Amino acid sequence: MKFDLHTHNERCGHATGTIRLYVEAAAQAGLSVIGISDHSPYFYSEQDQLFPGIAMARSAFAGYVEEVLRLKREYEGKIEVLLGVESDFFPEHLELYRSSFEPYPFDYIIGSVHQSSGVSIFNKNRWKGLDEAAHILHKETYYDLIQQSARAGLFQILGHIDAMKGFYPAFSEIPTPKVDETLKVIGEEDLAIEINTSGKTKTVGGWYPSDLILERALHYGVAVTFGSDAHVPERVGDEFELVSKRLKEIGYKEWCYFRQKERINVPL
Repeated sequence: MKFDLHTHNERCGHATGTIRLYVEAAAQAGLSVIGISDHSPYFYSEQDQLFPGIAMARSAFAGYVEEVLRLKREYEGKIEVLLGVESDFFPEHLELYRSSFEPYPFDYIIGSVHQSSGVSIFNKNRWKGLDEAAHILHKETYYDLIQQSARAGLFQILGHIDAMKGFYPAFSEIPTPKVDETLKVIGEEDLAIEINTSGKTKTVGGWYPSDLILERALHYGVAVTFGSDAHVPERVGDEFELVSKRLKEIGYKEWCYFRQKERINVPL
C-alpha cells in the first residue's frame, strides 16, 4: 500500500493549493492513505501570524482541523485522510504546544527542528568563516535539539532529521558521534523518522536522511515512515517506490503510518 504522511497546503504561506487538491492528487496517484500535516502556528507569539510565509495563523488552526476532518469523512471509502500537523520544536515552549494540540484528534504529530541557536537550519550563512570546532558545535547543537524532541512525549514522527544539509551538503561530513547517539535515543523512545523526499528541491539534491543515517537507524531499531513534504499537489507521493526499494536494499522489512497515534506497520 502507498501512503504519504507529510503534506502542506496554502495555509502556511509557502505552499500552493487547497487541502482538497492534495487529497485528490493522492487518490489519483494510487495512495491508500494521505496525511495532511501543515505547519502549526507559532503559538508562543502574541501576533496571530508571526511569519505569514512560514506557518499558519493561530486563528486558522481550528479551521484547518475542521477541514481535514470534513475531508476525512467525505473521502471515506476512496482514500483514508489522516489528520496530522508538523510542529516546530522549541524546548522552552513545549508545554504550550502540548496544550495547544491536546484538544484536537490528531492521528499523528511530526516534530521538526527548523531553528537551531535561533537561526533557521536552512540558513547557509551560518557556516561562513567557521573553523572545524565551530562546525561540530553547530551540528551537535542541532542533534541535541532532536534528542530533546524525541524525549518530549509529544511526537510520533520526527521530521527530516538531517535537513540542515539542505543548502549545505558538507553538513553530512562533519564528524561527530552525536548522530548515532541521537538515533539510539529515538529508538529507545520508539518514535519513527521519516524518509522525506523534499531534499531533491534543495541544493543537496537528495532525501532526508542520508543512506548512512538510515543504515544506523536500522541498527538502533528506529521505525521509518514516508513523507514527500509536498508543497505543491503534484509532489504527493513523490518517489515512494524508489524509497521503498532503497529501504529493502538497506535491510528494512517494514515501515509505518499512524492512526489515532497508534503505529501501523506495513510490509515493504
